[in-house]
Amino acid sequence: MKNLFYKIFGTITLMTLLCCVDGREFDEIEGSCTADILANITFAELDSLVQDGVIQIHENLVLEGYAISSDRAGNFFGVLYLQDALSNPSKGIQLEMDLRESNLQFPVGSKVLVKLKDLYIGKKGSNIRIGSVFSSFGNLSIGRLPKGKVFEHLLVSCDGEGVPEPVSATITELDSLPSNILVQLENIEFAEEILNQTYAVAQEETQRTLMDCEENKITLINSGYADFQAEPLPEENGTITAILTKDGKTPQLIIRTLQDVNFTEERCPEVITEFTSNQIFISELADPDNNSSARFVELYNSASEPLDLNLWTLRRYTNDNTEVSSTIDLSGLVIGAESTLVISPKAEEFELVYGFAPDLGVSTNSPADSNGDDNLELVDPFGKVIDVFGVIGEDGSGTNHEFEDGRAIRNPDILEGNPTFTFGEWTIFNDSGEAGTTDLPQKAPEDFTPGVRD
Repeated sequence: MKNLFYKIFGTITLMTLLCCVDGREFDEIEGSCTADILANITFAELDSLVQDGVIQIHENLVLEGYAISSDRAGNFFGVLYLQDALSNPSKGIQLEMDLRESNLQFPVGSKVLVKLKDLYIGKKGSNIRIGSVFSSFGNLSIGRLPKGKVFEHLLVSCDGEGVPEPVSATITELDSLPSNILVQLENIEFAEEILNQTYAVAQEETQRTLMDCEENKITLINSGYADFQAEPLPEENGTITAILTKDGKTPQLIIRTLQDVNFTEERCPEVITEFTSNQIFISELADPDNNSSARFVELYNSASEPLDLNLWTLRRYTNDNTEVSSTIDLSGLVIGAESTLVISPKAEEFELVYGFAPDLGVSTNSPADSNGDDNLELVDPFGKVIDVFGVIGEDGSGTNHEFEDGRAIRNPDILEGNPTFTFGEWTIFNDSGEAGTTDLPQKAPEDFTPGVRD
């Protein structure tokens, strides 16, 4: 009975101890470290050894870097990211290895020494990967270093442990940063259309879109096996810390745990980029008598604030056509307060003639390339005609809206667009002088004022 009691007691004690252990919650183990191995190659020197492709390292080279990734939450698997400095890194690498719970051996901030001899290094774009190798259809690819080989090549240094300082960046700056480094972005939020979703679809790698207040976008990659997979995406705005990776040249982010996401602020105000205004209008049209390549169209904004021309268009009706002949999409342009916007069909020639580059260069036969007898419309994002030059369906030749070999200039007292052509708002020069226009052909550059509201 006494022996039976000890067996039962021992079994219960063992089960109690086992039940108290959570595979991802126990503290980092104290592993051995090394103090007698020194690095003899830098990240930059390693990068120079290989172009796009895969090679094997045969020399006794040792690389030194700092761990910045962690598989503690399950969002990383079989990979360890190192960068060349705790702060202001210039390069990073991706180590492929078949080792679970690698964060216990290589915690974030630890200095890791990589014995490169017999390892393979591959490079695609700016992304450097190190590991073993496998062949696929005759092509070599980087694979995971077997678990038994990991500790032959990866050692933790006894000195140099610290806290990696993420590189502060904006979404638009990520293109110019090196791959595989720790970054931090502020004033970021998840796209509104995915706010009712979780971080990832179960058992599937999932992409989620992050945005800044200027609507620049970046993709966040989440594993369907991460322990936060089923957590709902936060609705607020804030700061995110992540590993910057690049798929080709496309930047992407990967977080380590939900502690990397600190979204507690109000979301960005709604950005309205589609609007209408009658304070944008056509201010000058040019068909120089001495140089048809110096033609242009000038728009003017009489408002006291810059206006975004997203989805605005300029239409041309050639001769007496009643259907649109060509269109210029003005999206992506902003016209300054009380300022002009000049459009040229031959930007290089325009700069040679007038001494400065146009705001927008377009193709020939566009609305900016009229020979003086065509009709133009300025249209807002909602299809409303804001301003017009000429009479749609009427060839301009011999009419009060002909500017062949000449110029049509909007009178300086006009401060709003007009959807009906009104001759009294214009001063028009041409080579005929018919219908009340001025018979005085205009020559470039002296007779024109692109970029200046007369």
